[in-house]
Amino acid sequence: MATRLMRPILAVLLFLQSAIIVTGGAVRLTGSGLGCPTWPRCTADSYKPVVGQAEGHFHSWIEFSNRLLTFALVVGAIVAIIAVLKSGRKDLRVLAAFQFIGIFGQGVLGGITVLTKLNPIPVAGHFLLSIALVAAGTTLYYQWDSKFRKIPSIPVFARLHLFLATIVIILGTLVTGTGPNAGDWQAPRFHFKIESIARVHSDVVIIFLLLTLAYYFLGKLSQESKRLIRILGVISIAQGTLGFIQYYQGVPPLLVGAHLLGSIFVWIAAWRIWLSTSRTSTPISLG
Repeated sequence: MATRLMRPILAVLLFLQSAIIVTGGAVRLTGSGLGCPTWPRCTADSYKPVVGQAEGHFHSWIEFSNRLLTFALVVGAIVAIIAVLKSGRKDLRVLAAFQFIGIFGQGVLGGITVLTKLNPIPVAGHFLLSIALVAAGTTLYYQWDSKFRKIPSIPVFARLHLFLATIVIILGTLVTGTGPNAGDWQAPRFHFKIESIARVHSDVVIIFLLLTLAYYFLGKLSQESKRLIRILGVISIAQGTLGFIQYYQGVPPLLVGAHLLGSIFVWIAAWRIWLSTSRTSTPISLG
């Protein structure tokens, strides 16, 4: 029974890990980062927003809703751990446990973010931990009906491709932490010139796309890996185009939010390529 439920359970968990990134972006883009100015309470006397608080009811509920999603994630992680334990899949236990532990890490980082008045370093760390949890959730989802074994000698192309994908994500956090959408008008920013850091980000994206193209034609890849690279290529081109548009339009919140969502798709696609090129997959009988 637990085995049959594994796929939908792990799909929901991956969805929730991705959704909390999107809702966190909504908090930032609506200027609601300090809608709940304390942590873990929303105000000094209440865990939920109260009418008339100085931060504004709308901003308070945006921030509070993001916090509430954490509880859904905790439930999803617990259910996933139970399903993994009942299935007897020892190879999935560490990944499932990381989902649970990582959520509490997010809570701590979220608290630091609020208490430091949205300092861009913990804000970026908050996002990057979510990215790591999405990677682990992706592995869980695609490993539920197979056993993965690491390839003894992982190709340099594979290592470099994942490294550049990670750098693109990190640079994206620096761009956001430098630009106007910092979660609150008083929030501190990184002390970069927005034009300079945005150019570095876009240049690395171009290098990443060129490497992906070279990887496709020069790498010794399976047909499945090539299919995944084609998917990543389409997503990355769309994401890059959106990035240029949002920059030259003055980074309007809706386009920034769409770009944030696109970054999740790019990361999942890149991580799937990493899984397909760094591990062998052996289907198992689900009984």
